[in-house]
Amino acid sequence: MDDDEQGATFDGLGLRPELLQALSALGYEEPTPIQQEAIPPLVAGRDLLGQAATGTGKTAAFALPILQQLTAHRSERAPIALVLVPTRELAVQVSEALHRYGKDLGARVLPVYGGAPIVRQLRSLESGVDVVVATPGRALDLLNRGSLRLGDVATVVLDEADEMLDMGFAEDLEAILGETPDTRQTVLFSATMPRRLDSLARRHLNDPVRIAIGREKAVAGEAPRVRQTAYVVPRGAKPAALGRILDIEAPAAAIVFCRTREEVDSLTETLNGRGYRAEALHGGMSQEQRDRVMGRVRGGIAELLVATDVAARGLDIEQLTHVVNYDVPSAPESYVHRIGRVGRAGREGVAITLAEPREHRMLKTIERVAGAPIAVQTVPTVADLRNRRLQLTQAALRESLLTDDLDRFRGVVETLTDEFDLMEVALAAVKLAHEAGGGSDDDEEIPQVAFRQDKDGGRGPAGRSAGSRDDRPPRRVTGGAAARVFVGAGRDAGIRPGDLVGAITGETGLKGRDIGSIEIHQRFALVEVPESAADEVVQALRATMIKGRKATVRRDRT
Repeated sequence: MDDDEQGATFDGLGLRPELLQALSALGYEEPTPIQQEAIPPLVAGRDLLGQAATGTGKTAAFALPILQQLTAHRSERAPIALVLVPTRELAVQVSEALHRYGKDLGARVLPVYGGAPIVRQLRSLESGVDVVVATPGRALDLLNRGSLRLGDVATVVLDEADEMLDMGFAEDLEAILGETPDTRQTVLFSATMPRRLDSLARRHLNDPVRIAIGREKAVAGEAPRVRQTAYVVPRGAKPAALGRILDIEAPAAAIVFCRTREEVDSLTETLNGRGYRAEALHGGMSQEQRDRVMGRVRGGIAELLVATDVAARGLDIEQLTHVVNYDVPSAPESYVHRIGRVGRAGREGVAITLAEPREHRMLKTIERVAGAPIAVQTVPTVADLRNRRLQLTQAALRESLLTDDLDRFRGVVETLTDEFDLMEVALAAVKLAHEAGGGSDDDEEIPQVAFRQDKDGGRGPAGRSAGSRDDRPPRRVTGGAAARVFVGAGRDAGIRPGDLVGAITGETGLKGRDIGSIEIHQRFALVEVPESAADEVVQALRATMIKGRKATVRRDRT
């Protein structure tokens, strides 16, 4: 950031007094780079295509221009702005921000999402709103009912547009945009810019201003705000390694990302058995269960949230310090979204990835997409852990010496020093404090491994591509009759065997070894599964997204 940018203020962005007053009351002193670049053209009425990571301040970048155009204490019923977001959590978050910024304008903001009573949302729409913040599915439902009227909408914002496309909302977005005036202002924000998103932008944005903002860079000489580290760990040692790393890092709050529901539940149980306060979050839970879990995390009752990507989308946890990838994400974009949850608002954050020895190439790809180096380390040893625990004990004692009233213990020390040396008394006290803090020394060593070096053009053992399923020989279902499931998506849709295995194991009780041969054709795929589980697999795949899209799924008729 140059000297001119450092001196920037919200006053220089042409915002109305009510908004400046609200920002001042909230303690905002100067705009972030995305706000500085986006607010002036949006206030001027231009369309905008912004590529910005989570945590760069993009919510205020589009919220303030929407409120800038709002007539104070407006009485008309139909909304003048629509913000589309991928998840309920993000809808609530954006809605709350608009409420805070627009308080002095009397802004009426309504979050609209599934899983909440639709009657209440219908009643609010009937009473009149200024801005609707909605998930695409519920917005389309209300449009079809005739309750959401978009004829007066002047601004449409697509926030985290890449996430909405990944979740299969492409057709919903097209339908919703088709109900808004051609003269509207259209704003699109996304952390990544895949080709199909650029295609959507070309169809719906009119000569947009283009902005690309990465995560704010640290000032020269400062440490990066998000410290990114990968530990090389054998698969079987991952639970123990994660516990060791968490002991070393001592996070205030952390999200641990897993690939499947089964892995989330299993790891949560393991972590709680090791003495951590962990909560599970995945798509198999009801909204009431999700809300209860998030209440415990935000209230500080739980320190670890173990979650799948889908379940954690849109979550914003104020005290979050660490993000852990229990597995290397299969898509680099997922990694970018995950680590965007820490290092926000000037705070430091830590991103940790547990990588298996074969996953060196995938980690390098993620490093290129994320645009920042990932330091590769070996798992901390027992000696490292003991040293860290002693450091924590020392820090706790130092804090007590500086802040606590210790006079009531003086008599104990004076009595003991009649019999023992003062140093011996101090050593015994430190030992007791250390052991009370979990400082036992009964830990076992975790195998130290390194990445396997690529050979034969980057191929791993036995000439196979590292981490690839496509080169493996067909498998057969063992232990019983098999059935084939037809999936109406194939190579044209970018479907790979790993996508189908992940979808099945993530949504059913089957494990990877239970799935037999997989055939990927141009427009469809066939998967062999146990006959006893075929109907469950069909129902599960019908209810989930495969590569961001819904597909026809049925038993194979051949």
